[in-house]
Amino acid sequence: MLKVLFGEKATNCAGITRRSALQVGGLGFGGLTLSNLMSARAAGPSELSRDTSVVWLWLNGGPTHIETFDPKMTAPKEYRSVSGEVKTKLPGVTLGGHFTGMAEQADRMTFVRSFVVPSSSHNTGAFWVNTGYAPRNRPSLGSITSRVRGPNHPLTGMPTYVKMGNIGFNTDAPVIPGSAWLGKAYSPFTPSGPSRENMNLTTQVSRLEDRRSLLKGLDKIRRDVDANGVMDGIDGMNNQAFSLILGKATQAFDMKQEDPRTVDKYGGGLGQSLLTARRLCEVGCGFVAVSLQGWDMHGNVAGGMNSRGPQVDRAVSAFVSDIHQRGLDKNILLVISGEFGRTPRINKNAGRDHWGPLSTLALAGGGLNMGQVIGRSSPKAEVPAGGKVDPQQLMATVFHVLGIERETSFDDPAGRPIPMLGTGQPIRGLI
Repeated sequence: MLKVLFGEKATNCAGITRRSALQVGGLGFGGLTLSNLMSARAAGPSELSRDTSVVWLWLNGGPTHIETFDPKMTAPKEYRSVSGEVKTKLPGVTLGGHFTGMAEQADRMTFVRSFVVPSSSHNTGAFWVNTGYAPRNRPSLGSITSRVRGPNHPLTGMPTYVKMGNIGFNTDAPVIPGSAWLGKAYSPFTPSGPSRENMNLTTQVSRLEDRRSLLKGLDKIRRDVDANGVMDGIDGMNNQAFSLILGKATQAFDMKQEDPRTVDKYGGGLGQSLLTARRLCEVGCGFVAVSLQGWDMHGNVAGGMNSRGPQVDRAVSAFVSDIHQRGLDKNILLVISGEFGRTPRINKNAGRDHWGPLSTLALAGGGLNMGQVIGRSSPKAEVPAGGKVDPQQLMATVFHVLGIERETSFDDPAGRPIPMLGTGQPIRGLI
């Protein structure tokens, strides 16, 4: 039963409580489409800087670079891909045997075979890849995006930074990727977290008898917000939820709003997450982090890939095809990464262990140069043999796509300006 709740005891000067404001939402408000958003943007050039987005697919645990995008079938048996290889549309380029769908989209993708992470530890590696720096008090790419653009899109209310699933291991608080000293307002909005719960209707229908009454209540909240500055008294995370509700962006999370044929093409699980990510980007989300667990394959890498490989292949190939069909390939960049690669030689448990000296990336869209392989690995996929790429270069590439100035800096709590990007330049060949 739908419920709506107003009138808690603790109110602010406008007569609206924090919780009562946030517990309104979830019915859908209609009319939120990409064409609406683009029409609104046309009214002001200042919004054009917000029309690019990054979807970061994080393979949590450290994906094997050999069984994914660098199969090395000419190497000795104990080094080559246990799942074989599949030919792609790119001459002479193969992928791991599970990635038949991505092979058909390879001309719309770029594969980096020389990515190096300066650690073989889960959390340390994850910190490097998400921030461009060794672990210390540094904000992540998503939080930097939120700080530059603002926590919510001004036209739709969509949070700038959304995270689906955990990144990193053994952390009670999801500090990876986090906002560090930028503040909680720039932390990721989590659809399954408390703020998302606040988007559902949780009050008694008798208090607001129908949808029309609900909308009248929302209109009153809007007027009070404008007249009394209610938002000034709401903390960062709840501010995001409040803006999302009143900005109509809740529809982006609702798969009932999507063409069933598209939903079927993506599939469930990871596919639904990537489809949701595309919908969020269409209504103003700047950075969506999607995490798929299960890549810490110390044993039975063949079985692990049989489970994870097809999920990634179906979801990613659908996503890449979809953004091209919708003309979004210039606006949305997909990045596929993890915290490191895996040991080139199969271990005694038929698995692969942690390996920072070499890993791989896959990218699609973002208006970058696609249809290529960047860098190359040594004959046994142990280290880069040319075109080394590091986390700072990946970070600079993301900055380029999002229109973030390379010289961007923010003051830390001591008032010192801290550059967000170091010396890194965008990955050569992509721009």
